[in-house]
Amino acid sequence: MPADQPPHTTATRPGGRSARVRADVVAATLAEVAEKPYEQLTVETVATRAGVHKATLYRRWGGMDGLIADALASSADQAWPIPDTGTLDEDLRLLAREVQETFTDPELRTTPTALISAALRSDLGAAALNTFFTARHRQAAAVADRAVERGELSAGIDGAELVRAATAPLYHRLFITGEPLDDRAAERAAAAALLAARAGLFDTAD
Repeated sequence: MPADQPPHTTATRPGGRSARVRADVVAATLAEVAEKPYEQLTVETVATRAGVHKATLYRRWGGMDGLIADALASSADQAWPIPDTGTLDEDLRLLAREVQETFTDPELRTTPTALISAALRSDLGAAALNTFFTARHRQAAAVADRAVERGELSAGIDGAELVRAATAPLYHRLFITGEPLDDRAAERAAAAALLAARAGLFDTAD
């Protein structure tokens, strides 16, 4: 396993060459990850694809694991539309279905599946993956906040835990057991999370 150093912050100023270089490198990293297994990924091929000297990549990202980590960080920065249907039941169902559809669609699944798999191969990547999902769960916790405002749930619920419960069974099938991820699995995960929320299982301690 490469002993990469944590990547330096590359987006030190908005716009300009630094931002363009980062965007090109992230795009090249994602393309390489989608095409090759982790063992075949190299800084040199990413540099060639991005049109950047490899010394720049080593200096700013430390190595391949740093590039993967920054690709996850860049993905976390992108806006993620959170369902707002007017009911928690439907919001959770749509969240689960989004995961299910993304990772089963032949045109959508390749890059995210490969990126997660690659990230799990290193401590640096795994830490970045944790940060990515933590940020996503916090964003999606808005479905719980709105449910509280509507009177569907009691105040004090941990919305991020609710979202984790609605999506974790899907990732378990994808990356642990390899079981089929179908519509029924997504519907069941969302329904189970909703029941647990209504039972107060995600309420924070006083």
